[in-house]
Amino acid sequence: MRQEDHKPVTANPWSALRQFTDARIALGRAGVSTPTQAHLDFQLAHAQARDAVHLALDAAPLARTLDAVFPEAAAPSLVLHSAAENRRTYLQRPDLGRRLDAASRAQLEAYGAHSAQRPYDLALVVVDGLSALAIEKNAAPFLACLRTHLAAESWSLAPLCVVQQGRVAVGDEVGQLLGAKAVVVLIGERPGLSSPDSMGLYLTWMPRVGLTDASRNCISNVRPAGLAYEDAAAKLHYLLGQSKQRGLSGVELKDETVKPSGLTGQRAGNFLLPPD
Repeated sequence: MRQEDHKPVTANPWSALRQFTDARIALGRAGVSTPTQAHLDFQLAHAQARDAVHLALDAAPLARTLDAVFPEAAAPSLVLHSAAENRRTYLQRPDLGRRLDAASRAQLEAYGAHSAQRPYDLALVVVDGLSALAIEKNAAPFLACLRTHLAAESWSLAPLCVVQQGRVAVGDEVGQLLGAKAVVVLIGERPGLSSPDSMGLYLTWMPRVGLTDASRNCISNVRPAGLAYEDAAAKLHYLLGQSKQRGLSGVELKDETVKPSGLTGQRAGNFLLPPD
C-alpha cells in the first residue's frame, strides 16, 4: 500500500492556484468525499451569505455618517423606503423594490420643485439591496474617495438618499423626482459564497422611471477584498465626466480607464498553455 493512502486528505495538484482566487478549487478529497474542513468552510460561507441577505440596514446612523462625508450636499441625507414594506415582501416582489412608497415620493417632490430652475448635476443614492452589510462596510469609505475626485469640479449635489428595501431601479425614480441630471446608486450586491459584503455602483444619465439596465453603467465588487475604493472612485469619476460631457450612459458609454492588456504579436499564455 502506498504511503499517501494512509493520509486522511489527498491533495489536489492544482493547490498552488488557490493563491490567485477565492473560488473553491483544489480542495483535495477524503476518500471520495470533500474534506471535513472544506465542507465546514462552505457551510460557514453559506450562512454568512444568508445572514447578509436578511440583515436590516441601520439607515439613520448611516445617513449621519454620509452627511459628514459630503457636507456640500444640498441638504442633510434623506432616509427613504421602497414600496416593499418589509424584507419578506422585498424578496418575493422585486418590482416593489424598484419604486418608492408614497411618503418617500412626497418627501422628494419638494426638493424636485426646488431644483426645477437649476437642476442638480448628481444624485447619490445608497440602497441596501441584497446585502446591507456591504453598504454599512463600504458606502462611506468609498464616497470619501469619490469626494476627492469631485472636489475640484463644479458638481451640484442633491441631498444624499438612503433607501431601505430597494433595488437598483429605485434610483431612477429618486433621480427623476430630485430633478438630477445623473444618478449613482450604491447597492449591496447578491452575496456570493466568498463575498457577502460586495457593493455595486450604477450610473444613469437623465434617470426616469421605466429605464432598463441598458441605460446604466455598472462597477461591481467594490470592497477591500475586491475592487479597491480608490480604483472604483477613479472609474466612476471618469464615467461621470464622460456621461456629463456626452449626455448619455449605459451601453453607449464605455469604460476606457483601463487599457487593453494588448497582445504584441505573441499569444498570451495561461497556466495550461505557455506562451509561444
